[in-house]
Amino acid sequence: MQTNESSQDTEIKQVIRSLCMMNNRFMNFMLDDNKKAAQVFLRVILGDDKIKVRNVRIQSFIQNIYGHSSQLDILAQDSEGRYFNVEVQRSDEGAPARRARFYSSILDTHLLQPSKLYEELPDTYVIFITENDVLRDNLPLYDIRRTIKQSARDFEDGSHIIYVNSQRRDGTALGKLMQDLYCTDPKNLHYHEFAERMEFLKYSKEGEEKMTDVIEEYAARKAEKLAKEAAETAAKEAAKEAAKEAQARNIELAKDLLSEGETIERTVRLSKLSEAEVRELASKLTA
Repeated sequence: MQTNESSQDTEIKQVIRSLCMMNNRFMNFMLDDNKKAAQVFLRVILGDDKIKVRNVRIQSFIQNIYGHSSQLDILAQDSEGRYFNVEVQRSDEGAPARRARFYSSILDTHLLQPSKLYEELPDTYVIFITENDVLRDNLPLYDIRRTIKQSARDFEDGSHIIYVNSQRRDGTALGKLMQDLYCTDPKNLHYHEFAERMEFLKYSKEGEEKMTDVIEEYAARKAEKLAKEAAETAAKEAAKEAAKEAQARNIELAKDLLSEGETIERTVRLSKLSEAEVRELASKLTA
């Protein structure tokens, strides 16, 4: 029993230590209430070293009583009152343009309080970090804003949608940040604000305890895998048993046919046994 528990503990540690920030849940833990890390994150992506993060929260649920509600992965606010929603999307299907539009609109609905003027609506940034280049222009970053079509001037409504292509992992500040998103070893991270947090989460008892839902998710996946393997094994055993029963029926049929004087060739065809099997049965019947 102790050996099994020790083996499971080792396996859990391996799972935790294999995680990178492109894992949505691990990213949440990396940035949860971690203003320093969130600040580096936003400064690099937006190219603005003056951003000062006031607070950062993970899994912020925004209720929409008139329609679809949303749970934002990471929501941060800076000293200027701007709001930043960061979403990690490993699947292309998880990052459609209209989802970004919806997240932007639901932030507006949530942030403009009753009796407030429209001019008081804060600037918002919806940032999708995608595993693949979903917009397919081979750019490291896509800064999407509304423009006045006739003059090509920006329509300054304070909303910003940004797609970051994590495949562009070069030597620029943004490229190094993207490298860090796939890094599993804190010693290899470029930004020490991430390294400190990753070291804590992966190599301290308190950090491991903090990631209970990651461990629960791992346990659920393992249980599902074991159940699938058990079902496959049961199906194979059932198939073997069915094959044995079918073979036994075919043998009995062949015996009956041979006893009634059927030819070897016809018995083979009707019983579905091989010619060698039928001839062996025939020799035993005539012995």
